[in-house]
Amino acid sequence: MKYYIIAGEASGDLHGSNLIKALKKQDEHANIRCWGGDLMEQAGGTLAKHYKELAFMGFLEVILNLNSIFKNIKFCKQDIAAFKPDAIIFIDYSGFNLRIAKWAKEHNFQTNYYISPQIWASREGRIEKIKATVDHMYVILPFEKEFYEKKHNYPVNFVGHPLLDAIANRPELIEHSFRTANGLDSNKPIIALLPGSRKQEVQKMLTLMLSLTEGFNDYEFVIAGAPSLDKEFYATFLNDANVKFIQNKTYDLLTISTAALVTSGTATLETALFKVPQVVCYKANWISYQIAKRIITLEYISLVNLIMQKEVVKELIQDDFTKQNLKKELNLILKGEARAKQLNAYEELIAKLGGSGASSKAASLIIKNAKTS
Repeated sequence: MKYYIIAGEASGDLHGSNLIKALKKQDEHANIRCWGGDLMEQAGGTLAKHYKELAFMGFLEVILNLNSIFKNIKFCKQDIAAFKPDAIIFIDYSGFNLRIAKWAKEHNFQTNYYISPQIWASREGRIEKIKATVDHMYVILPFEKEFYEKKHNYPVNFVGHPLLDAIANRPELIEHSFRTANGLDSNKPIIALLPGSRKQEVQKMLTLMLSLTEGFNDYEFVIAGAPSLDKEFYATFLNDANVKFIQNKTYDLLTISTAALVTSGTATLETALFKVPQVVCYKANWISYQIAKRIITLEYISLVNLIMQKEVVKELIQDDFTKQNLKKELNLILKGEARAKQLNAYEELIAKLGGSGASSKAASLIIKNAKTS
């Protein structure tokens, strides 16, 4: 069968790649065309558009790039129509994907959504659009099933979180070899810096994260470079002798890290699954933040705290994201009671996520639904 998958950022590329592998394993004749990244292409998808051309962050940035966004929407519709897939699969990236879903439904394509839009966080009214345009929804967070089915009378499938698969399927890392290959100190414990995957995020987050290096000389700070950004972009941040840079090896880095400073997003959950104590950080431009503050209804912004429904990791948001606060919170998680408490909570978090096999479960349901449509 023919499958058309749309992912618009790095995390979607990761989950999309594992879904492609699962689809190909269960359907030996699978023909997959996709919007995504290098991982999805390596997994066997034919790339129609790379997510590097799509990543606009924040309300203001979206407005400034509306012309590009509309051109991409037009191209996507034309590309789907030419490919004639048996199933379209949307991965997160709701602003774009829900527009395509509406068009796809009108043109009698079967629509599947893997990794739900976060309508439980903001603009809950989008549920009506989802009900009207998405045939099958596969959710990855335990509270999402109750949200959709009990609150909105919309049946969904909880398949578990695909990050558990992505982490479990990794080859074993030899720490000494990794440190040597990447020029890391053989003895210093590592503080990983995960400043985000988009230029706007990194520019706002990384300078402040790096301001802590002078007070933590016994540790080595390592920037996790995003695959979506060129190494040259990070060059201006690498003047400190106590800072190293490693690109596109975030999971390897987390495997050997003692603590992490993490920009809010999927990375907060990834860090927790690697059992690395963390401080969650977030700062947007003033206009985007003021808009977001008025439409986001959640008590927390990190996936760790949202899933646990309590504060497990400290969140430093907007005006709270200061050098003084960051230094204080980092000290707390490097040793002692706060560190132990966070690590214990991670074990409970992992148990809540439903076990491994999300990609395989989702692929099986997608294939079954495509055959019966």
